[in-house]
Amino acid sequence: MATLIGLSIRVKLLRALPQRFKVDIQITPGAHSSEAAVNKQLADKERVAAALENPNLLDMVNRCLASSEVDDDMKT
Repeated sequence: MATLIGLSIRVKLLRALPQRFKVDIQITPGAHSSEAAVNKQLADKERVAAALENPNLLDMVNRCLASSEVDDDMKT
Protein backbone atom coordinates (compact mmCIF):
# COMPACT_ATOMS: atom_id res chain seq x y z
CA MET A 1 0.00 0.00 0.00
CA ALA A 2 2.89 2.37 0.74
CA THR A 3 4.16 1.98 -2.81
CA LEU A 4 0.74 2.81 -4.26
CA ILE A 5 0.46 5.90 -2.05
CA GLY A 6 3.97 7.02 -3.00
CA LEU A 7 3.29 6.38 -6.68
CA SER A 8 0.05 8.36 -6.48
CA ILE A 9 1.85 11.29 -4.83
CA ARG A 10 4.58 11.18 -7.48
CA VAL A 11 2.04 11.17 -10.33
CA LYS A 12 0.02 14.00 -8.76
CA LEU A 13 3.14 16.16 -8.43
CA LEU A 14 4.41 15.31 -11.92
CA ARG A 15 1.05 16.30 -13.39
CA ALA A 16 0.77 19.50 -11.34
CA LEU A 17 4.32 20.88 -11.51
CA PRO A 18 6.25 22.17 -14.52
CA GLN A 19 8.76 19.70 -15.97
CA ARG A 20 11.71 21.75 -14.71
CA PHE A 21 11.01 20.50 -11.16
CA LYS A 22 12.56 17.27 -9.94
CA VAL A 23 10.28 15.09 -7.82
CA ASP A 24 11.67 12.79 -5.11
CA ILE A 25 9.27 10.81 -2.96
CA GLN A 26 10.61 9.05 0.13
CA ILE A 27 9.12 7.43 3.19
CA THR A 28 10.11 9.00 6.49
CA PRO A 29 12.82 6.91 8.18
CA GLY A 30 11.29 4.48 10.65
CA ALA A 31 7.75 5.00 9.36
CA HIS A 32 7.42 1.67 7.50
CA SER A 33 8.81 -1.82 7.95
CA SER A 34 10.00 -2.05 4.34
CA GLU A 35 10.99 1.59 3.97
CA ALA A 36 14.23 0.89 2.05
CA ALA A 37 12.51 -1.30 -0.55
CA VAL A 38 9.66 1.17 -1.10
CA ASN A 39 12.08 4.11 -1.38
CA LYS A 40 14.15 2.14 -3.90
CA GLN A 41 11.06 1.45 -6.03
CA LEU A 42 9.87 5.05 -5.91
CA ALA A 43 13.32 6.42 -6.80
CA ASP A 44 13.79 4.16 -9.82
CA LYS A 45 12.42 6.00 -12.87
CA GLU A 46 12.27 2.81 -14.93
CA ARG A 47 10.21 0.99 -12.29
CA VAL A 48 7.84 3.94 -12.00
CA ALA A 49 7.45 4.11 -15.79
CA ALA A 50 6.84 0.35 -15.97
CA ALA A 51 4.27 0.57 -13.18
CA LEU A 52 2.41 3.34 -14.99
CA GLU A 53 2.33 1.25 -18.19
CA ASN A 54 0.30 -1.35 -16.29
CA PRO A 55 -3.34 -0.41 -17.07
CA ASN A 56 -4.69 -1.86 -13.82
CA LEU A 57 -2.18 0.01 -11.66
CA LEU A 58 -2.61 3.23 -13.64
CA ASP A 59 -6.38 2.96 -13.18
CA MET A 60 -5.90 2.53 -9.43
CA VAL A 61 -3.59 5.58 -9.27
CA ASN A 62 -6.09 7.63 -11.29
CA ARG A 63 -8.89 6.60 -8.92
CA CYS A 64 -6.78 7.66 -5.93
CA LEU A 65 -6.12 11.01 -7.55
CA ALA A 66 -9.73 11.49 -8.61
CA SER A 67 -10.92 11.15 -5.03
CA SER A 68 -8.30 13.67 -3.86
CA GLU A 69 -9.37 16.12 -6.59
CA VAL A 70 -12.99 15.86 -5.44
CA ASP A 71 -11.84 16.65 -1.89
CA ASP A 72 -9.83 19.64 -3.19
CA ASP A 73 -12.87 20.96 -5.10
CA MET A 74 -15.04 20.74 -2.00
CA LYS A 75 -12.54 22.86 0.00
CA THR A 76 -12.60 25.76 -2.46
